[in-house]
Amino acid sequence: MRWYSPLIVIALVALAAFIYSGVNQPQIPPLTPSPITDSNDSIIVFSPTKDEVISSPLVITGKARGQWFFEASFPVALVNWDGLIIAKGLAEARNDWMTNEYVLFKAVLSFFNPAMEQDFTHRGALILKKDNPSGLPANDASLEIPVKFK
Repeated sequence: MRWYSPLIVIALVALAAFIYSGVNQPQIPPLTPSPITDSNDSIIVFSPTKDEVISSPLVITGKARGQWFFEASFPVALVNWDGLIIAKGLAEARNDWMTNEYVLFKAVLSFFNPAMEQDFTHRGALILKKDNPSGLPANDASLEIPVKFK
């Protein structure tokens, strides 16, 4: 009985170490960032993500409800840290936009990099604006995504 007592103790210690090591493993975050959406889930942006470091040309992709579009597009703008528009264009529907369902979109913006030596100049924002041909404030909507310039 005495000769296998140390074996039992070693086996129990090994089992406890194995169980403990699995419990305290850090959770690895997903490699792909979550898409950005507005409060109504009426627009979802896949790229760029929040605080992504961007360069020209900037490719913007996502999906938006059909009411975001007018004539198959809606405006997008890129602003520097001071709110100055450095690029603007249109996000274009990739499929039928006359629906209440999600419609895939894509936009490409070319711009000159506004970043200088000061850190604050490396910040900016991408603004996606619901097209509102009526001009009524009740129909306005937008999504602003913070970005960083190289």
